[in-house]
Amino acid sequence: MGFTDVIKEVRETSPLVHCITNNVVINFTANGLIALGASPVMASAKEEASQMVQHAKALLLNIGTLAAADVEAMILAGKEANRLGIPVIFDPVGVGATAYRTETARRILAEVNVTVIRGNAGEIAVLGGTSAQVKGVDGNKEGISHNQVQQIADDLQAVVIATGEVDILSDGKRTFSVANGHHMLTKITGSGCLLGAVVAACAGASENVLEACIGALTFYGIASEKAAERAIAPGSFQAAFLDQLYLLQDEAGVLEQVNQLA
Repeated sequence: MGFTDVIKEVRETSPLVHCITNNVVINFTANGLIALGASPVMASAKEEASQMVQHAKALLLNIGTLAAADVEAMILAGKEANRLGIPVIFDPVGVGATAYRTETARRILAEVNVTVIRGNAGEIAVLGGTSAQVKGVDGNKEGISHNQVQQIADDLQAVVIATGEVDILSDGKRTFSVANGHHMLTKITGSGCLLGAVVAACAGASENVLEACIGALTFYGIASEKAAERAIAPGSFQAAFLDQLYLLQDEAGVLEQVNQLA
């Protein structure tokens, strides 16, 4: 399945994505999902978190700006998503930077059956038990091997996505690399967080989670490449990127740089 098939499913079904995400990226995430063709809802109150999941096709949990009440809402929503069979996408932003952040990530993984974990190389390494130097919530940009990602996916029983110059993803059995993308994504805040939401939308619209993740990564990377062709600086890139999430179709000349590694 190519990225166009996955995105076509999103645009045809407009899945509701329940996002419990960090305060810095709420607006960008919502606009990105709408541009893609999905429907976002940002409901973080623990009093309604589990009930809101009942209307959704996917749940995104992002610990970028940690607060105790949000963590409780995430776990309540995650357990309800598990009960309903709805995919849960977990973004362990900044895990490893502080003990509380790491303990919170491990608590979520212990209490919620997470479908997909998306993080940068340093964050994924920490979840896999490897010591990694993490600065704030930017994480460690050093690489991670496809064997490590595959082992972590097998250990955590989830699709694991380690993003970087080349993205690596695995379900513990099959492992792929996706080389699409552009460095301008690192010049705007929330690009990784929005990717987690796009993965959630694709997972919520597709029956095959691994294919949905590959499609999401490829689409996202190509959209960033197209946006960079039209931008002159980070501000114009962000606007052009949202435009490409809306405009990108099955275009001639689009190159998908996906390779199976194992």
